[in-house]
Amino acid sequence: MSKLIDGKLVSCAVKERIKAEVSELKNKGITVGLAVILVGEDPASKIYVANKKKACEALGIISQEYLLPENTTTEELLELIDTLNHEKTINGILCQLPLPKGIDEQTVINAILPEKDVDAFHPSNVGKIMIGDYDFVPCTPAGIMEMLDYYNIDICGKNCVVIGRSNIVGKPMSMLLLHKNGTVTTCHSRTNNLSEVTNKADILVSAVGKANFVTADMVKDGAVVIDVGMNRDNGKLCGDVCFDEVKDKASYITPVPGGVGPMTIAMLMQNTLTASKKQNGLL
Repeated sequence: MSKLIDGKLVSCAVKERIKAEVSELKNKGITVGLAVILVGEDPASKIYVANKKKACEALGIISQEYLLPENTTTEELLELIDTLNHEKTINGILCQLPLPKGIDEQTVINAILPEKDVDAFHPSNVGKIMIGDYDFVPCTPAGIMEMLDYYNIDICGKNCVVIGRSNIVGKPMSMLLLHKNGTVTTCHSRTNNLSEVTNKADILVSAVGKANFVTADMVKDGAVVIDVGMNRDNGKLCGDVCFDEVKDKASYITPVPGGVGPMTIAMLMQNTLTASKKQNGLL
């Protein structure tokens, strides 16, 4: 029986650390501020934004919300971002994705100043992750690294397999594991004989977005299994991994919900704190 990697537990530890640092900065007259922009009425995005606001309030981070209508133009959105880029009390800017049709996401991402890009999607921040000299990391991969560290799971020299090559999770995840001296294979929908590759993984990260995609026969005995998936199976929330099958083979495994999910917002708060420290000359 594997040991559960408890994302709620780790995220609480991260948030406590952030809360203490935010309080310390306040005593020096320094604030930490995050602006969140939501365009349109996407229900899932509304929930994410509400959760981010709640997390900010709990940690003493100033939260500013900008709720824009569905018919907002690219020009109007870029104008708001430009204003926030110049706003000294705002350290981090996050534009909730996906954006409505007609707005080019990459143009919007590129408009946010790299030093305020707490999602770490700007090409400048992506490049920094590539060379291993970064200020911010996309929140989900950052959260996974935090969990591995919390449970003293050593990456050095291990065979690490990442299923998924998205810019948000798969690619940065592979780079972070590589920077910790993991031997990394990135798999995707075109990978031949996928199970042959995954069966060699000491650490397996699935970010493929398909319910119950990773089955027990794809997992090596004693592997660490990180499930990034947030899917619905007959209305029930589940991950990419067949949890009930795989849990008996893995040494450590993340559940869904309660695994990677809680870490994402915690690391957004961490990125916002880092942005404030950098902008105030403390890093």
